[in-house]
Amino acid sequence: MERKKCLLPILMVLLICTTSTAHAQFRFGLKGGYNLATVKFNKEILHSENVDGFHIGPMIEFMPGGIGLDLAVLYTRKGFFDNNMKYTNDYLEVPVNLKMKIDLPILSPYFAAGPYVGFRVSGDKIRDIVDIQNVKRQIEAKSFAAGLNFTAGIEVLNRIQVGLTYSWGLTDNYAIESLDYSGKAHTWMLSATLLF
Repeated sequence: MERKKCLLPILMVLLICTTSTAHAQFRFGLKGGYNLATVKFNKEILHSENVDGFHIGPMIEFMPGGIGLDLAVLYTRKGFFDNNMKYTNDYLEVPVNLKMKIDLPILSPYFAAGPYVGFRVSGDKIRDIVDIQNVKRQIEAKSFAAGLNFTAGIEVLNRIQVGLTYSWGLTDNYAIESLDYSGKAHTWMLSATLLF
C-alpha cells in the first residue's frame, strides 16, 4: 500500500512533464510580411519587373527536437510589372516546410525548406494588354500554383521569428493566348511570425 502511495505522486509528476513537453512541441503563430515578386517567362517576350506584395496568415510549428515541421495558410499577393502595367493576383498558399532550429538562449537561428501549393482567389484571370509584334493578345493567370520555399531566419526570445524566404515557382502561373509562352513566379518574402 505504501508503494502505491509513493508511486502515485511520481506518476502525476511524469504526466505533467509529458503534457507540458507535448504542448511545447506544438506552437501556433501569426505570420505576415512583404513580397517582392516577379515572373520568369520561358521566352523573352515581356520585360518582367518586380512588383510589391504581401502575405499574412496563421502558422503551426511542430518541433519535437531540433528538427520539425511548420505549416501555414497564407493569403499572398504576387505578380509582375511590364511596360508600366501591373499584373497582380492573390493566392491562398499552403507551405509545408521541414525546419531545423539551433536552440540558443536569446537568438536561435533556423533553416527551412519545402513545397507549397497555391490557389488563385482574386485578381484578373484574363487581361487584354499584351502587345506582341503589334498584335494584342491576352495573358491568363492560372488558378493553381506550386513550388518550393527556402528559408533562413532567427527566432528571438522563443517568441518572434524573422525570416527571409526565396519562393521558386515550379508551375506556370501565366500563359499567353495562342502562343507557347508561359511564366513561373519567383518571389522573395520577408516575414515576421509572432508565436503564442
